[in-house]
Amino acid sequence: MSLGATLAKHLDGTRDWTLMLLADLTAEDWSFQPSEGLPHALWLCGHIAIAQHLLVHARCLGQPLLEDSFVAHFAPGQPVAPVGSHPYPVAGDVLKAMADVHARTLEAVSAMSDATLAEPAFGKDGATHPHYTDKCGAIVHSARHEAFHAGQLALIRRLLGKTFLR
Repeated sequence: MSLGATLAKHLDGTRDWTLMLLADLTAEDWSFQPSEGLPHALWLCGHIAIAQHLLVHARCLGQPLLEDSFVAHFAPGQPVAPVGSHPYPVAGDVLKAMADVHARTLEAVSAMSDATLAEPAFGKDGATHPHYTDKCGAIVHSARHEAFHAGQLALIRRLLGKTFLR
């Protein structure tokens, strides 16, 4: 199995876990915030979509997929607004964006050669990123980033009284 195919397999396994955590959320669950400014499931899923879009498609391929208007709702570094006070896309649209970006990611990563994966990949504005230096590292970081936020989704599930998943 090629390195690109292996990376795609890991990305897909992480996504499978994320989707299991989301499978039984009710409409109300998507907007639950553990505390003011902390993320809710809707924001986390939008953020996962834009992170994969940025890390793989913008940083590695130079071909961003998502519209800036979508990305702006889920940017890191700001307190997360409650669903009722911000015009977020609806959950179905966020899940569709996640699925579309992920499908394109798996296709692109699977096709990457070892030489391509060893090429430099930079962070925002061409600066060196603190978590990776090459395209392989950016893709690994994408999976690690999603797993981190899946942990937040798991915590939200527990706070909502949902069953522990394994």
